[in-house]
Parts: sequence; C-alpha cells; structure tokens
Amino acid sequence: MTIPLGVRAHAGTFALIAVLTAVACLLLAGLPRTMQGSFDQALRRSLAGAPAVRADVAVTGAPVLPPGELRSRELFEDGGRRWRRLLPEPLRPLIGPGGHISAKTSRTPVAGASGVRAFANLGWLSDADRRVEWVGGRAPGRPSTMEYAGSTIPVIEVGVVEEAVARMGLRVGRTLMLGESVHTAAKIVGVFKARDPADRAWSHDADVLHVTRIVPLDAPEELHTTTLMSDDGLGALTNRERTLSYRWVLPLDGRAANALGVPGVEAALAEFERQVDVQGTGSITYRVVTGLPELLAAFQAALSAAQTIMYLVLGGLFAVALGVIALGVRLLTDRMELTLALARARGASLRQVAAAGAALTALAVGPAALLGYALSYLLPGPVPPIVHAGPAAVAVAAVAFAVTRVVLAHRAPLNERRADLVAARPSARRLTVEALVVVLALAGAYLLRARGPSGTAQQDPFLLLIPVALTVAAALITLRCHPYPLRLFVRLAARGRAAVPFLGLARAARERSAGALPVLILLPALSLSVFAAVVHDGIGTTQQVASWQRVGAPIKLTSEGNIPADVVDRVRRAPGVEQVALALTGRVQVKATGEWPYAVAVDLAAWRRVNADAPIALPELSSKSSALLSPALDSRGSFEITWLSPVRLNAQGVIDAVPGFYSGGQFLLVSQEVLPWPAADTLLIKGDITPAELARLVPSATVETQEAALAEIRADPLTGTVRSTMVVVTVALGAYALVAIVLSLVAGAAGRARTVSLLRTLGLSDRQARRLTLLELLPVVLVTAPVGLALGLSLPAALGPGVDMSAFAGGLPVTEHPPGLLTPVALAAGLGLCAVLGAYAHTAMSRRRALDAALRVGDA
Repeated sequence: MTIPLGVRAHAGTFALIAVLTAVACLLLAGLPRTMQGSFDQALRRSLAGAPAVRADVAVTGAPVLPPGELRSRELFEDGGRRWRRLLPEPLRPLIGPGGHISAKTSRTPVAGASGVRAFANLGWLSDADRRVEWVGGRAPGRPSTMEYAGSTIPVIEVGVVEEAVARMGLRVGRTLMLGESVHTAAKIVGVFKARDPADRAWSHDADVLHVTRIVPLDAPEELHTTTLMSDDGLGALTNRERTLSYRWVLPLDGRAANALGVPGVEAALAEFERQVDVQGTGSITYRVVTGLPELLAAFQAALSAAQTIMYLVLGGLFAVALGVIALGVRLLTDRMELTLALARARGASLRQVAAAGAALTALAVGPAALLGYALSYLLPGPVPPIVHAGPAAVAVAAVAFAVTRVVLAHRAPLNERRADLVAARPSARRLTVEALVVVLALAGAYLLRARGPSGTAQQDPFLLLIPVALTVAAALITLRCHPYPLRLFVRLAARGRAAVPFLGLARAARERSAGALPVLILLPALSLSVFAAVVHDGIGTTQQVASWQRVGAPIKLTSEGNIPADVVDRVRRAPGVEQVALALTGRVQVKATGEWPYAVAVDLAAWRRVNADAPIALPELSSKSSALLSPALDSRGSFEITWLSPVRLNAQGVIDAVPGFYSGGQFLLVSQEVLPWPAADTLLIKGDITPAELARLVPSATVETQEAALAEIRADPLTGTVRSTMVVVTVALGAYALVAIVLSLVAGAAGRARTVSLLRTLGLSDRQARRLTLLELLPVVLVTAPVGLALGLSLPAALGPGVDMSAFAGGLPVTEHPPGLLTPVALAAGLGLCAVLGAYAHTAMSRRRALDAALRVGDA
C-alpha cells in the first residue's frame, strides 16, 4: 500500500488525528510556558512588594577597635565596591545599581533626661542630600569641640526629623549630651523631612524618619530617634561605647528574577555570607543581613503547591489526550485492516506491514505535532524542558501505538478472529497485578492523609503518583466489574418480548473489550475535570472567607486616634451607609503578670448586623465582663487590665483570631460596654459608599473594603494562574471526553451500520434503530460517568492534607471543597447529548445504505 493512496483513502480519519495531535501539543507545550511565565511574574511581584529591609542584601560592620573605624566617605565607598566584587555570579543580576551606606549608633541616651527616657542616636546616610529636605535651620556642618567635665569632647552638628521636634522637644539650637561613661555633644542645627516618604529605602532607616516608642515591662517609657550628621562628622564618630555599626545596602532588583533560578540564588546567598564573614579582622567584623532567603523559601513553598496542582492536571490532560489520539489511531488501523491483511496474505513481511502503518500515522501526527509546538511560541513565557518533551512524546506514543496494533493484528497472515463473540478470560497473573495496583493506590491514599504535608518546597513524587494510581485503580475496577450488571440486564432483556433491548445490550456486552479504551479515557477525563473544577471552586470560596477575615466587615475605617462622636454621626448619616459598628483597639496591661497584649473592644450586636451576609462567624461573649483570649494568653480565670480605667474581666474561652484585627500573638476581645466612655478608633460599616467619600468624612483615617481585599488576593499572578489553568483544563478534559464518545461511535460505525441494515430487512424501524444504538452506547456512559464523577469529587479530600493551597487563598487553608452541581450536571448532560446525537446521526446514515448491498456484504 502506498502512503499517498492511504492518505486519500482515509482522509477524514487522517485529518481527525492531525487536529487532535495539534491541539494536544499546543496545550501541552503552551500551558507550561504560561505557567512558568506566571511563576516568574509572581516571584518578581513578591520581591517588589516586600519591604526593602527584607528584600535587599545588606552587609553590616561592627568595629571592635579604633583601627576598624571608618572615618571618611571614601573608606565606606571602597567597602561598597568590595562587597559588589564578592557577589557570586547567580546573585549579581538581582543586585541593582545604587544603594546606600549608613553609620549609626544605637541606644545612645540623652544625659539629664527625666521622666520618659530619651535616646538620640548619631547617624550618617551616604545619600542624605537626595532623600531629605531641610525645613528648618540648616544642614549640619563640620564638628567642633568643647570642654565638659574636665575633658575635651567633640561637638557634632546634627539635624533631627520633624516628628522628634514635636514628640521629644528637640529644637534647633539645643545641645544634647549623649552617652553615659563616654560623652559626645550633639548640637541640633536643622530640622528635616523626607523628600519621598514612600521611597522603599526608608524601610532600612525607619529610625531616622520616625520616633520609636518602647514600653519595657519593668522600666519607664522610652523614645528613640536617630539624628543625621554631615560627611565631616564621620571623623568624630567613634565606637568607644560599642554601639556603632555600619551598613552597606545592596538593593535588590527583582526584575531579573526567575522561578527556575531560585535554588541557585539561595546557594549564592550562602556563599556570599561565607565570603563576607571571612573579610572580618580583629578590628572589625562583618556579616550579611537580609530577609531574602525567607522570602524565597516562602515563594518556593507556594510554588511547590502550584506546581503540584499544575503537574497533576497537566499529567491527566497528557494521558487523556494520548488516549483520544490512540482512539483515532485505532480507528485508522481498523480501517486499514483489510488492506494490510491482503498485503500480508500476498507475501508482505510483518516489518513491511508495520512500517506502512507507522508511516501513515507518522505522516498524520508528525506535522501536526510540529504545528502545535510552533503555535505554543505565540504564548508568552519562558521555555521549560517540558515544552519540548510534550509534543515529542505525543508523536512517539501515537506511532508506537499504531505499530503495536498492526503487529498484534497481523502476526500471522489471514489471522481471522471474532473477538466480539469470544470473551477471553484474564490470566491469574494479570488479575494479581491489577489487584496489587488497587491495593497500593488505596494504601498510598491512606498514607498521604495520615502523613499530611510533606514539609518541603521540593516536588513530592509520592504526592504526584497517588492521583494517577487512584485513577488507574478506579479504571481497572470499572473494567472488571461493569460486565456483571450488564450481563444481568441482558438476561432480564432476554425474558422480555421486545427484541431491541436485548440486541442492544447483547451487542454492548460483546463489544466490551473494544470499549476498554474509551472507558480508560472517559474516567480520567471526567475525574480530573471534576477535580479541577472542585479545587477551583474551593479556592474561590476560601478567598472570599480570607477577604472577610482580613477586613472584618464590608468596609473598615481605621483612624490614628479616637474618632469624635460628631464624626461618627456624620458617617452614620452619610448616603449609602446602612449599619455602623464601633470598635476600639489598643494595648492594655495585665496587672497580675505585667503583660501588654492587644485588645479589641467592639459592639458585637452591631457588628453582627454589619456582617449579616458574611461567610464568617463572629464570636459571642456571655456577659459584658467576659473576654475571649488568644492561645498565647490562655490558662487564666479572672484577671484585671488597665485600659482607660481598671477593668476586671473573666476569661470565657480561647479565640484564634478576631476578624479584621488580630490573628496571632497576645490579644483579647471584650465588649465595648467595659469602656468607661464610648471611645472608638475603628468603624465597621455596611453600605454602598465609596472609600473616597469616607476618607473625605474622616481625613485622618484609612479605609479598607472586603471587595478590595478579595481583588488583591485574586490579583496574585500565582493564584490567577492556578485558577485559570483549572478552567482551561476542565474545558479541555470535558471536550476530550465528548471526543472519546464520538470516536467510540465512529469506530464501531461500520459493524453497527451493517447490523442495523440487516435488521431493517426484518422490519426494524428508524425509532428502534436509534434505541438500539443508544442501548449500545449507554453502558459506557452510565458506568464511567458516575465513577469518574465520584473519583473527581473525592480526589481533593484525598490530596488535601498533602497540598497546602493556602498561598492561593489569602493565607487560609483550603479545607472545604463543596461539590457544586454545575460541572457534574454539565458533563453528564454533554455526554448524554453526544450519545443521543450520535445515535440520530448513525441512524440517518444507515437509512441511506441500500438493503441489497447490506445483504450481499453479510452473505460475503
């Protein structure tokens, strides 16, 4: 048989295989690209959104002896260049230009301060001229000296931030005596403010920009600020009290980061830390301070969960796509069977016959695989190795399947057989292997649930194999068990007077070996599509809960201070506002233990009215003197706190979180009735009012909304990719399930048409012909669909303990997977509709077949 003749003779089947191959290769090569691109985007976004003090790489130096002290800008800049030269190659693309250097003292007390203890640290920033603006006095200049307690001490000119003038009384012209045993004078000559308070670099120097308030448990309140000096002041900055430290900040530029390079970056950071550590001498020590490893570890954990889910659904898509292509190849080889049998009978070798089948199949799948692979490059994203491997595997598997079928069918010339009349019993060895697969799948699922999360950011092969094993086990059980009820129905139909039910069910029973492949395709297609849909819905539901937990109400308005009663009334009367609940937050002191937990006093009844339709449950207090405590404050009965006034409370129980306020640490929830007067710094609002309007009513407040929190959670690239891929895979698997039904119809079309034509000579009507076709198809759908749906609904519960999807749901664990009815009903309806349409189409085609031709064919 020549190849062009074979293509012309089987053009429809040839084109079908080509289309299926092109679509499969496009999905298998394109989805990993978009996924990897979203992984990179998520990494870059997480690095860009993290505070600079966590993401940047900083080298700190602690001078121990005077030779280790740096007294000029040039020495600091030389150090910065040295650290950049030491950067390992994988880390260099992530370090951007610029950065800054600082020198600061810590816990430098102001001598003579009474009451509140004041600390004014001396600081120098290499880029202060760019980052600060002088709004009072002048910029610091050269230091001088003065006599103090019989010795000469340096007088360093400094500037202070505006906040320190208001809170600490540090005004221009004042001279501060700093230190305890070794004194230094600081003369305030100017007042500054930040040119751009939103500049990420200020997270490294928040002590310069703001006054820090510290409340020790056993000491008076402390106020800390860091002043700024000029370059000339470095010459007088010493470490005689061991409080001086240097910092070189190497800014992180996450635009060059990619998810595949994270392990290399982590190794490079460890090497850089080692290199910096050995640069220390007896006069100064160095170390690397950065939160980048923790950021990368958190991203790796989320990435691992995303990759696990993605590989699960993509692996299922790959298997189902191969199965559907195998159905097409089987259809092609079946239609070539007479031609190849004739060639074999005329002396063609088995190798020649197999080569003809392989060549025709390769001609169908080869160019189509290349086309799908080429089309995948239209999608954005990098190219992981699976992009190349997927299309190649599809083409090789399709050709290998064709060769295997041809070889098995034509091992001997004219090997006629009637597989539809003989039910071959499986061997004991095969039954043992199948039983072992089922037992191992069930044992693996049990161990997965008992083990819980793997606790590693790497891919867990055990986790990836269990769903495949469960699907294979379910398919084997279905294939072995479905003949028994089918035989029962055949016997029942044989007792009836109607011939159509018996003929349809009997034909379905005889064709069960040919229907094994459709079952093996339909079951994973249905189960994985339902699994993807259920996980998608579970993530969406948990995201809703997480957004409510984060905000605590449809709208939350938080003020820096107490909100006056007239302002509260103005908010209540604002158009669109339906309900308002008052809350007050702050730190309270537990008298018996001296602890300083956070407290929330809220009007719980009003809060419930605000959250009437929310998917979260609010706590309840049995009385106005009751309190719910966090786990860190548990194990106490009656206790007294100081908050506006002394209050005695009774511990009612433990609460893990207060929605919208606190979810960790030491905190307690009380009724607003315990307050001596109705104070509030937070308003929980229900209504249709814009955040801009609320900000106008309360200018000093910040406004959060549940809708904005939900949008922020869903805007994460990693989360969006997981959910969108779930949707694409669900649709693709559903489409493949329908294609499998169509191919099953087409594969048996010739024999079915001959049977129907012969029965028409005996008086079979068109209506009976349609019923006959439906009865032949329905067992596959009716047996496979419930099993696939049940397996898809149970997979999230089986995998739930091993896959942490909290990273995609706002930090909450995705424990609830409510089985929605839309996807199962849509899939079942689609399969049923496809079977009905196939029956009508087949009947219409059979009607056009001449009865005399059918009889001649049957006689032959």
